[in-house]
Amino acid sequence: MEKMVVTGGAGFIGSNLAEHLLDMGHSVVVIDNLSTGRKTNLSGWAENAGSRFQFLQMDINETDPLRQAFSGVHCVFHLAAIPSVARSIENPAATQKANINGTLSVLTAARDAGVKRVVAASSSSIYGDDPNLPKREDRMGRCLSPYALSKVVTEEYCRLFYRLYGLETVALRYFNVFGPRQDPNSHYAAVIPRFSTLLLESRSPVVFGDGEQSRDFTFVANVINANLKAASAPNVAGEAFNIGCGAQTSLNQLIDKLNKLLDRQLKPKYEPPRKGDVRHSVADISKAGKMLDYVPSISLETGLQHVLDWYRTHPAEAIITS
Repeated sequence: MEKMVVTGGAGFIGSNLAEHLLDMGHSVVVIDNLSTGRKTNLSGWAENAGSRFQFLQMDINETDPLRQAFSGVHCVFHLAAIPSVARSIENPAATQKANINGTLSVLTAARDAGVKRVVAASSSSIYGDDPNLPKREDRMGRCLSPYALSKVVTEEYCRLFYRLYGLETVALRYFNVFGPRQDPNSHYAAVIPRFSTLLLESRSPVVFGDGEQSRDFTFVANVINANLKAASAPNVAGEAFNIGCGAQTSLNQLIDKLNKLLDRQLKPKYEPPRKGDVRHSVADISKAGKMLDYVPSISLETGLQHVLDWYRTHPAEAIITS
């Protein structure tokens, strides 16, 4: 088994990935400054891993400590970021520092430490105002937010480090990931944790816009599978891949599905749309299927049931950012 690093490993996706890597028998180092991650996401499973798990609370812009942390590491899964379109519009400088400068620091440290491969989290937001559906890796529009731009630069740095230094890199463009441990409390929270917790409390969810905007909602287990495939697949260095389910669901349809699972009939409240939001998004996952052997195994409905079950035992008010 190998030594792996997960940056942003106290976050929603990162903690799920780190736990799965431990279950596979790997040694795992989680790096997180806890600006958006939570120590509670590490509770239970991390303590039980013993010497195979290490948590380092530090910022990814600290390149020298990263070099030491990456010593002897086979693969770095780089998920650390400020993951919000709205937050990036309010504070583009913070997004620049965390997402762009931080990625450069991670790649530099990985190169210097002799890491075999870096799998970096990108985003479907990079497709911007391109109206074509489904979204395909070779066709992009103009960015609509600093967050989207930060992911474009992340991918370009990854490709550049592969071409210049031979550091193997793979970028995964996530499409609206959801699952257990996702924080519903933040002003910037994703729609599924926010809608799920409100409907569980028999409260109407708030929709920005008319609700006909659509997304490719992807359960976190599918994303973990894609990361594992990207870490070991041959002949993929320097590439970027869409990671979604290839299915388009509007917010109104999403609310209908949650109502059905909960046997409720709550209607949403509609408010004006937010700046920077993409109107429609659905992934063409054929490239990932061909080159990574990626196949999403968890459907939207099954994933939603898992999420509702998790929030029943983890009420929104108990999920506190630390």
